[in-house]
Amino acid sequence: MTIQEIGQDNSFVLKISGNIDSVNAPDLQKEILKTFQKTEHLYLDFAEVNYISSAGLRALLLGQKTATSKRGSMILQHVNEPVMNVFTLTKFSTMLQFED
Repeated sequence: MTIQEIGQDNSFVLKISGNIDSVNAPDLQKEILKTFQKTEHLYLDFAEVNYISSAGLRALLLGQKTATSKRGSMILQHVNEPVMNVFTLTKFSTMLQFED
């Protein structure tokens, strides 16, 4: 997994590539929390994410809780169908925000 941070206006985008699994989910969590120290609005570009494990879901849940506590937002963009199926099956689709 690789993560590229892109700043834009008053928000940031984390462009994520590869699989999010138990090995690298802690890195994603750290990046999300670090970015929320700079902004209240975070976009996660999932266009190049093909797989997410339960560890990755935990990282996103912590990110969503951080966004809520800051009265900000965390929005997942460009989520492909296999990853969206994971969000739907785990009911994360009701807890997270998505946009194309």
